[in-house]
Amino acid sequence: FDQIKMTQSDDIILGASPGNIASAAAMIRDGKRVAFSTETVYGLGADATNDEAIAGIFEAKGRPSFNPLIVHFINTAQVANVVDFSETATVLGEAFWPGALTLVLKRKIDCPVSLLASAGLETLAVRVPSHPLAHEFLKQARAPVAAPSANRSGQISPTTAEHVFESLGDKVDAILDGGPCAVGLESTIIDLSCDTPTLLRPGGIAREEIEAVIGPLEVSDGSDDAPRSPGMLSRHYAPSIPIRLNADKANDGEAFLAFGVGTDAADVNLSQSGNLVEAAANLFAMLRMLDQTKYNGIAVMKIPDSGLGIAINDRLERAATS
Repeated sequence: FDQIKMTQSDDIILGASPGNIASAAAMIRDGKRVAFSTETVYGLGADATNDEAIAGIFEAKGRPSFNPLIVHFINTAQVANVVDFSETATVLGEAFWPGALTLVLKRKIDCPVSLLASAGLETLAVRVPSHPLAHEFLKQARAPVAAPSANRSGQISPTTAEHVFESLGDKVDAILDGGPCAVGLESTIIDLSCDTPTLLRPGGIAREEIEAVIGPLEVSDGSDDAPRSPGMLSRHYAPSIPIRLNADKANDGEAFLAFGVGTDAADVNLSQSGNLVEAAANLFAMLRMLDQTKYNGIAVMKIPDSGLGIAINDRLERAATS
């Protein structure tokens, strides 16, 4: 068994050679999943602008709900292209980037990052990692890369390539091995989308270091139902019109959001073929589109409650009751 396992891991784990980094970056551009080392923990990466690639991250992790993902960039200028980069963000970026700090900022109107990556929210969690392999990988990927920790949901975060393989196996297309992570702890998350900078998650940079730069932080107690970052209870995107679940058809004035074959009367279909990954990729964009139409409600067909369907139903239930 150990011999077979080693052979399988050798096929997936790639050393940090220029050729391997280039190959892994090409996989990202092709919509595949690549785990890679950062200074904090290994991340499970996918093109942050590709809806189906992002859905694949949730599928691989077995994530029970669509939490916002941290999106990784090569520098501050690239970050500022997709979010409203405030003066405080500039100060923190100069002090701690590249490094183990994630900032939550408001998305720009024309932000190209998938709504699924930010769980349908108006904010985005962003980071510039310092690991040289991560930097070169992101540079060659030529796109922002969304990357939660590269492990099955609920398991211990991985700090070596072998940890990733043990947790995810062939759920990942490649693992870029940059050696053991130097920090070995997830990034610190600071929310700058609210009036007062707020610590959402302690991590690789101490609160005291951050306060020495920008002054006192508020500290989230985790009970806030507003959507903000990975690792937080989040109230995700809810349309301004009511949602009716498990519907067979639309009532007068309702839009019909369907799933699967034989639903020609639908206004939009999450997946004509009944593919849950495709449905997850389309979920937030389609809800947002229907919210901006003439309808006074959205009727949603029953979604299978298995695999990614569990996460889809979780989001729909939150949106329907908010």
